[in-house]
Amino acid sequence: GYLTQPHTSAGRIPTAEAYKLYVDKLMPKRKLSKDELGIIKKYFGHKITELGDMLKSTAKVITEITNLTSVAFARHKPDTRVESIRFVRLTADSALAIIVTDAGVIKDAAVEAPRGADDTYFLNASVLMSSVFGGHTLAEIASPNAIIRQVEKAYEQIFQAVLDILKSYADEPTGEMVLEGSAKILEQPEYGNVAKAKAMLEFLDAKEKLGTALPYGERIGIRIGADEELPDCAIVTATYSVGGVEGSAGVIGPMRMDYPKVISVLDYIGKTIKLLPETEGKEQE
Repeated sequence: GYLTQPHTSAGRIPTAEAYKLYVDKLMPKRKLSKDELGIIKKYFGHKITELGDMLKSTAKVITEITNLTSVAFARHKPDTRVESIRFVRLTADSALAIIVTDAGVIKDAAVEAPRGADDTYFLNASVLMSSVFGGHTLAEIASPNAIIRQVEKAYEQIFQAVLDILKSYADEPTGEMVLEGSAKILEQPEYGNVAKAKAMLEFLDAKEKLGTALPYGERIGIRIGADEELPDCAIVTATYSVGGVEGSAGVIGPMRMDYPKVISVLDYIGKTIKLLPETEGKEQE
């Protein structure tokens, strides 16, 4: 069960089970070269002030070193707690809502307000919304109880806008996701077949489906082989935690990938991210 013959004139190649056996039992450890370490330092050697920048840097460095498609994402923790909400007037009937949690600024989005609302209205709305939502977790807000539904009529519109923002944030399965080097898939001989290439590109394009297929929760997570969620490929990810935010980063490529190199890269990047100051993992106001 460890070798297969794709067609009668072909040689035998390892099956998904063979690669799993290799990774679990036979894979040697690999040290990164000085050049590879230098690339990582280049991307993380400067101050990173936003979560989005950290995800982009992580994805870019993985792709540059491994020459494979990479993904980096942050998952929203249901126990993330709202600390305050502030509104800054933009126009006569809109404002910028800045929602701060114990994980940092999770959202700054434009919301509609009653026409003619002045600065005093938005100041009062800030105080009111902070008192209504403050102290509640995303899980609690996703199913609002009677207490947080009791809002003065004049602020119902802006309350509903904030509630919608928080609920959509809590409902997103993967939160913020960055994909880098999608075209790298086409450089792999395994995807020279049009049908296989199309299946992989469609998989990468469907971020919600991709998010549920990624290994998560393990220090190093590996999925090899095709199933109902996964096309014919391998995914290797590492889980990290910084600034109260949890996430993963990894590679997507053919089953025939350099697993020792990939795992060494992910492990080193995870250690680098862990050493970042906590405030650098958060989005700043």
